[in-house]
Amino acid sequence: MLMVGLAVLVWIVGWWINGRLANSPAAGTRAVQLAVPVIFGVTVLIVWELLVRGLNVPLVILPAPSMIAGRFAESLPILWADFVQTFAKGALSGYIMGCGAAFLMAIAVDRSDFLRRGLLPVGNFVAALPIVGTAPILVMWFGFDWESKAAVVVVMVFFPMLVNTVAGLRETSAMQRDLMQTYAASYWQSFFKLRLPAAMPFIFNGLKISTTLALIGAIVAEFFGSPTVGMGFRISTSVGQLALDMVWAEIVVAALAGSIFYGAVALIEKSVTFWHPSQR
Repeated sequence: MLMVGLAVLVWIVGWWINGRLANSPAAGTRAVQLAVPVIFGVTVLIVWELLVRGLNVPLVILPAPSMIAGRFAESLPILWADFVQTFAKGALSGYIMGCGAAFLMAIAVDRSDFLRRGLLPVGNFVAALPIVGTAPILVMWFGFDWESKAAVVVVMVFFPMLVNTVAGLRETSAMQRDLMQTYAASYWQSFFKLRLPAAMPFIFNGLKISTTLALIGAIVAEFFGSPTVGMGFRISTSVGQLALDMVWAEIVVAALAGSIFYGAVALIEKSVTFWHPSQR
């Protein structure tokens, strides 16, 4: 029970330190804003390690962080190959194609009442379809390589991006649009100088949502058929072998990749929409 007692003590100390930092006069500084989540994350890992060791939790239930880190270090070549197959080939390519197609379709929907009234309800229906039902069909259509994973990602990101972009393009007020018409601005002049800048927060909201959906879609699609490489393939085979430390190592890779991907899009958003109140 010594390990359990240490875990409780570490949690209390970490909670106390974070509470002091969050309520200190320097709480708004960049250093404190970075320190609080770091301390919380380190506290969780230490408590996790102590509880698993102290309670003798079996590997098949929950491996210790040190064991996951060891497997991660030993399997870097395998993890890198899985990352390239799943993220660089499947998720990223599908993300670019799906978001790009959704943006172009949003412009067409914005210019056509028929498409707006007919396509968006269908889009809501398709977006509600479970990925575990559509992924096997797309794998059968496009084969077992990265192309089928990209197709699944396109389906997952297309309609969230479409809905956000259409909403953004309609964000401008009637008075602003009338003013552009008063200046004899064409549709495209009004689009690039008024409506597209106003829609940027909505567009980036769709892009950020799609970063998570893209990685999830690519991993889930690999459960239904893939080459002998990829995060989803490795997770499914490692679960069958009861190699839970490898499963968690892949989860760490997916979490890091998703966080970096989301952060990169958020950083671009900050530089593009610096004028918006949300970025101030």
